[in-house]
Amino acid sequence: MDVGLKRELEQKVRAGERLTREDGIALYESDDLAWLGGLAHEVRTRKNGDVVHFNVNRHLNMTNVCTASCAYCSFQRKPGEKDAYTMRIEEAVKLAKAMESENLTELHIVNGLHPNLPWRYYPRSLRELKAALPHVSLKAFTATEIHHFETISGLSASEILDELIDAGLESLTGGGAEIFDWEVRQHIVDHRTHWEDWSRIHRLAHEKGLKTPSTMLYGHIEEPRHRVDHVLRLRELQDETGGFQVFIPLRYQHDFVDMKDGKVRNRLQARTQMATGAEALKTFAVSRLLFDNVPHVKVFWVMHGVQTAQLALQHGADDMDGSVVEYKITHDADNYGTPNKLTREDLLDLIRDAGFRPVERNTRYEIIREYDAPDPARRESPQPMRL
Repeated sequence: MDVGLKRELEQKVRAGERLTREDGIALYESDDLAWLGGLAHEVRTRKNGDVVHFNVNRHLNMTNVCTASCAYCSFQRKPGEKDAYTMRIEEAVKLAKAMESENLTELHIVNGLHPNLPWRYYPRSLRELKAALPHVSLKAFTATEIHHFETISGLSASEILDELIDAGLESLTGGGAEIFDWEVRQHIVDHRTHWEDWSRIHRLAHEKGLKTPSTMLYGHIEEPRHRVDHVLRLRELQDETGGFQVFIPLRYQHDFVDMKDGKVRNRLQARTQMATGAEALKTFAVSRLLFDNVPHVKVFWVMHGVQTAQLALQHGADDMDGSVVEYKITHDADNYGTPNKLTREDLLDLIRDAGFRPVERNTRYEIIREYDAPDPARRESPQPMRL
């Protein structure tokens, strides 16, 4: 990058001036990752100090049966396929109750777009889960699922959200975003929920007082300019509603193990390579610098690996999610050694080892407990990890 442009971008960031689309593309073109990470770390420190947030959550996928066949997805199954499943509500509640130990604070629920389940299954499932786990926040359903519920129920998204909130919903999930630009999206997504409906549904959720996450699936067939466009769309919506609490870059995964029945459901892998650790860190850094009006950037360690997740904390991220026990959507695809489970103590150790102070939060980013910073006896001068 030209020295003059680098200085100009530094000045804009330090002055709190909003970066443009052209600035974002220029940042992606820089090969100086240490400089990018340093700038992003300045911004995350200005917003969140030396804190890394985490929560104690579990994931529940009540069905993997899905009408869509998205090109990147290894999770979905068609009715009657081997390994297709749909839980009875009582079964889902029993499984959730078994996850309740370790002071669980959040249940994260995402499903396939089931062609035959009735609409009433979904509010009833939330109601019974909330009755069984009254102190656990229910973060449930993507905007794609809400759009699907409109189709199967005949209700509007507004009516659907009202009923789900009454049943115990505290937040939507951020999924279904992938990459919004149609140039890419038409090749990777096989459902009807695109930017217009995704943004409509999150806007409605924000109007009803819900705070929601936003996501981006990166590292497949998109280019950096598509990532910039994606973040700027979300930034504009955040200007309007203020309802996004966090941005979560999600690394696309190849399908290594999901071939027991001879089907390779991930149709992108023949022409893609997963993002390298350096590309992941660049994506976190540029996202933090561009998305100036969202308070948090989260690294989902399941999709990045533990060491890259630690390094992301030095490149703009301030949240490491979470103490997941089973994440089928990714673990049905990857085979590169990501653990199935991190306990609260594991997360505390990882955050401290990266040089930060752990703070446990709930779904609403309210602080539950603050923990001690890294032990000075373990290092002469604890510092965030460097490449």
